[in-house]
Amino acid sequence: MTSTKVFTGKVAFITGAGQGIGQGIARSLAKRGCNIAAAGRTLEKCEQTCADIEKEFDVKALPLRCDVGEAADLETSVKKTVETLGGINILVNNAVSTSLGPLLSQQDKNIDEAFRVGPIATLKLMQLCHPLLVAAGGGSIINMASTAAKRWDMTNYGLYAAEKDAIRALTRAAASEWGKDNIRSNAILPHAKSPALAWWIDNNPEEAAAFISSIPMGRVGDCEADIGEFVAALCSPESGYVSGQSIAVDGGQAYMG
Repeated sequence: MTSTKVFTGKVAFITGAGQGIGQGIARSLAKRGCNIAAAGRTLEKCEQTCADIEKEFDVKALPLRCDVGEAADLETSVKKTVETLGGINILVNNAVSTSLGPLLSQQDKNIDEAFRVGPIATLKLMQLCHPLLVAAGGGSIINMASTAAKRWDMTNYGLYAAEKDAIRALTRAAASEWGKDNIRSNAILPHAKSPALAWWIDNNPEEAAAFISSIPMGRVGDCEADIGEFVAALCSPESGYVSGQSIAVDGGQAYMG
């Protein structure tokens, strides 16, 4: 897909947009003319993302302090986006919080946090944005899932895999229920060197080396060049018949069958 201004006049609401994959997606959409609402827990990071986007791509960008685990924050952020940018055409649920470790080590607070920030926040934002997407004549929802549930050994990844597979189920349900509204809903399962993955690699060098060696393309993806560009293509009119899918963007590692 070329970087023509295919999204001129459109608005994307992106959580976790202050860094990593969310920031990469924001840049790829802005490159194509999309105005951006960049939501995240650290306002300063979102402000920097927005300042860079406005300078480089001549679009409007709105930084939003938003803890996606708080319903009031989600409601306020969506309202501010509509008031400032005029609506929402693309929703990207990217923010995540989880707890790695054995199932028996997971305490109630860890489980509650993982699901509140993961599938519960994802569903809440989908519900908030649905009428806006309908009013816009349709739109695209992109939810972040994970290949964790596809691991040959899920030891220490059970909670993370559970919350991400719940998001996949919500994605499929939205595609089924809202297709009549011209709303497409897809999940991607990315590998990209976000700050979180960089931390994991640094703190688990042996496991990380084995993990990377199992990627046929031999590398971890780039947040913008690999993940952001794919999301932009998936939201484009050329992908207008793709909905309800879970797509691994991982250099060929996961088998999705």
